[in-house]
Amino acid sequence: MAGSPTARRRRLSIELKKLRETSGMTCAQVGAAMDWSGSKVNRMETGHGRVQPTDVEALCRLYETSDELRGFLRSLAQEAKTKGWWQLHGSGIPEWFNIYIGLEQDAASFRQYQCEVVPGLLQSPDYIRALHVADSRTDPFEVERAIDVRMERQGMLTREHAPEAAFICHEAALRNLVGGRSVMRGQLERLLGVGDSTSVTLQVLPFDSAPHPITGAFTILGFPDPEDPDVVYRDGITDAVYLEGEPHVREYTRAFELIQAAALDTKRSRQLISRTLKENIR
Repeated sequence: MAGSPTARRRRLSIELKKLRETSGMTCAQVGAAMDWSGSKVNRMETGHGRVQPTDVEALCRLYETSDELRGFLRSLAQEAKTKGWWQLHGSGIPEWFNIYIGLEQDAASFRQYQCEVVPGLLQSPDYIRALHVADSRTDPFEVERAIDVRMERQGMLTREHAPEAAFICHEAALRNLVGGRSVMRGQLERLLGVGDSTSVTLQVLPFDSAPHPITGAFTILGFPDPEDPDVVYRDGITDAVYLEGEPHVREYTRAFELIQAAALDTKRSRQLISRTLKENIR
C-alpha cells in the first residue's frame, strides 16, 4: 500500500473511479443513487474532496464489492486523514505544495529538469536560505522551517530503497550567483558529491547544447505500483499543475529524453561543474 497520506488519497480516488466505470454508471447516476451531487462523486475520484470511511462503505454497497476490497478502501480513507511529517512544519511550506511532497515521498523514479535554479533535492542549506530571502521570505523562523523541510526531503535520495533519481540542470543555474560567490561555491561542491550515490544521476545542459525542447522546469514522478500512473508536476509562484493523463506524461517523457540526450553525460557534467567552481573561486 502507498505510504504517505497523499498517495493513499490518490490510490483511493483511482480505485473509486475504476469501480464506478466497471459498474457502467456516470458520476451523476452514482450521485442520484447516493442522494449526493454528481460533482461530489467527481471530486472524490479526482482527489479534490475528502472521502470519509462512511462514504466508502456506502459506495462499496452500491458497487457490490467484496468484503476484502471494502476493507482495503476503508483503510485507505482512514489513513488518508492523517498528516504527513512535512505538514507538521506549519507555514514552512506553501499549502499547495503539500500534495507534491506527499507524492514525492512514495516515488520509485524521479526525473527532473531545472533551468534557473539547482534542483531542490540537491540544494545546500545556505542556497535554500538565499532563495527564500531573494523571494522576500525574510521571516527568519519561517525560512529556517522551510530549510528543515527541504533537507528532510533530501533524505529520500539516501534512504533504503531510494528512488531512481535523474536530474538535469541547465548551466545557467550553475552560474546564477544565488546568495553570492561563497554560497555558490558551497553549492557547487555539494553537486560534485552527487556522483557518490548509485541511485542519483546529475547531468548539465550546457549553453552550447544541441537543439532540444525549450521548456520551463518540470518533474516526472513514477510509482512502484503499476496501478498508480506517472505524474508530471510543474509549479509557479502561488500554485502548481499536476498532469496525469497519458498524452501529457508521454510528451513530457519525450521532452525529458530529448533534453537528456542533449545534456552532457555524468562525467563531463562533473567536469563542467568543477570548471565553474574554479572560476567562482578566482
